[in-house]
Amino acid sequence: MDEMPGGPSSGALRGIVVLDITRVVAGPFCSMLLADLGATVIKIENPHEPDYARAFPPTLKASSGEEFSAFFAQYNRNKFGLTLDLASHDGKQLLKDLVRRADVLVENFRPGTMDKLGVGYDVLRAENPRLVYTAISGYGQTGPYRRRPAYDNSAQATGGLWSMNGFPDRPPARVGTIIGDLSATLYAVIGVLAALRHAEQSGEGQLVDVSQQDSVLSLTENAVVSYTVDGKVPGPLGNEHPFVKPYELYPCKDGFVFFGGYTDKFWRLSCHLFGQPELADDPEIDTMAKRFEPEVYERRVRPVLHRWFQDRTKIELEEIVGDAVPLSAIKDIGEVVEDPQIAARDMVVDVEYPDFGELRMFGSPIKLGGTPTQPRGLAPKVGEHSATILRALAGLDDEQIAQLRTKGVI
Repeated sequence: MDEMPGGPSSGALRGIVVLDITRVVAGPFCSMLLADLGATVIKIENPHEPDYARAFPPTLKASSGEEFSAFFAQYNRNKFGLTLDLASHDGKQLLKDLVRRADVLVENFRPGTMDKLGVGYDVLRAENPRLVYTAISGYGQTGPYRRRPAYDNSAQATGGLWSMNGFPDRPPARVGTIIGDLSATLYAVIGVLAALRHAEQSGEGQLVDVSQQDSVLSLTENAVVSYTVDGKVPGPLGNEHPFVKPYELYPCKDGFVFFGGYTDKFWRLSCHLFGQPELADDPEIDTMAKRFEPEVYERRVRPVLHRWFQDRTKIELEEIVGDAVPLSAIKDIGEVVEDPQIAARDMVVDVEYPDFGELRMFGSPIKLGGTPTQPRGLAPKVGEHSATILRALAGLDDEQIAQLRTKGVI
């Protein structure tokens, strides 16, 4: 198992074997990050009902008419593909065999599902006491909501974030990405790495329990303490910060920019850069505390920013401030993909898929100096490496593997 799909296995997690029994994003993204870091990740899918993200757009198209989901490819790169019917006796036994050779298992079923299948945490821990069993779910493994079905929107709704997003004169708006799935994934990776270290030191694995609702709640900044200390329930603020000003979106000639020159240092620099140095000493707006006052901000500061920005393009404004003041063009994803900083950071990577052509997808934000990540691997076809995995980790021969295929176990 030294060779991962798409390239040689190296990196900080080389030698760590991860069993990935997840689908869609909350789970696959977790194991993808581990794979990028060098772990050997085995994606286990039901042979009769594989990950339905395989049908998500957009798709790569081969000349034969075959299609492959780019969405699926991005979140399942660098993984081996194995099919296993966990409802069958043989499938359960094979999973137990694999667990004995594994370090980590990741699943994102509703709590209790793996127990019903007969391969829950307690059963698998008996097979391998060092196993780090990571469960990502909507509401966690405990509590009154634990069995409720959940999607990303469920977490945004029940974690408080949805109620805070949008504009004050309109209904709340969901965050424009699957932040519940993504945040739970990131916390799961942190939990896996912490539990792995403990297992290496003590020989004991453990359950890593990550909830999407919990994860979203932790992203609400000062909302919890605003309520518990002052009794305030934060609502939608649009593009404004609860108290920091100026610190929001402002229109310019060809779009919008973010300007965050709110400190006295940045405000003084901005006044000089935009040709109005006298404003830095204006007694009504010469301190941060004065500029934070909503009435002063609306009457005195916002009109100044409007004059500075309205007749200049995003590029012109970025050139004026240079490295001196936090001002950033608000870019659409096309502009981001072509951004020179993104290119310099290797954050859009090109991967060649045989028969399908090139796929450009996001790279890895984790930059390690000694053991760099490997974001350019391929995602597996359904069960693509089943025989390889079962020979290497379960000790099966070709005849046994053929029998399992005939029975529909793999």
